[in-house]
Amino acid sequence: MDVRQKMQKINSYIIDSQEEEIKRIAIELHEGVGQNLYSILTGLQVVESGINEQQMKNYVHEMSQLIEKTIQEIRLLSVELHPPTLTAFGILPAMKSYLKLYTSTFGILVDLESVGGESNLPERSKIAVFRVCQEALANIAKYADTSKVKMTFHWLEAELKITIDDFGKGFQLEEHDGTLPSHSSGIAMMKERMHLTGGKCVISSKIGEGTSIELSLPL
Repeated sequence: MDVRQKMQKINSYIIDSQEEEIKRIAIELHEGVGQNLYSILTGLQVVESGINEQQMKNYVHEMSQLIEKTIQEIRLLSVELHPPTLTAFGILPAMKSYLKLYTSTFGILVDLESVGGESNLPERSKIAVFRVCQEALANIAKYADTSKVKMTFHWLEAELKITIDDFGKGFQLEEHDGTLPSHSSGIAMMKERMHLTGGKCVISSKIGEGTSIELSLPL
């Protein structure tokens, strides 16, 4: 086993371990912390119904609303960390669910299109594709200065191709090797995730015209 293969094995182990920990945290947030807060909310609502003094009643009601808002935020965070639809229903339903959260958070409208019949991806590939798309969208929100994104899934006979176009301000690729600026560590992880699943991640960008990310994965 050469050095490159050893590094790939180590990176794969690290990523798999991270995903297991993320999944555990997401479940704990939803089923542990979330459920405990829901029990507290129910108790406060019972207390509120038995209070006669209006000022105290208003205070308890405000606390109930705050806890209810916190429960919603925890649910959203849990979905962002590890959407249950990803395992149960596949990459497209999971992405649609995530895009609703993404649009409500950043105000960026994502036009998602799927061409061809969806294939059932292995668990590792589903997670890799979801994380790469998630990272791409996060970078768009941070750097692209755009209000719309086009994402297309092309389901071919032996390959899944995904294109993500942001129509934003773009950036300058380094001319000597086509790599990204050194601060874009998230993009490097995107490339590595796709590589470990046998796929590719190719980025092209032009100042004033936006950035295009092309993912490909064998089926």
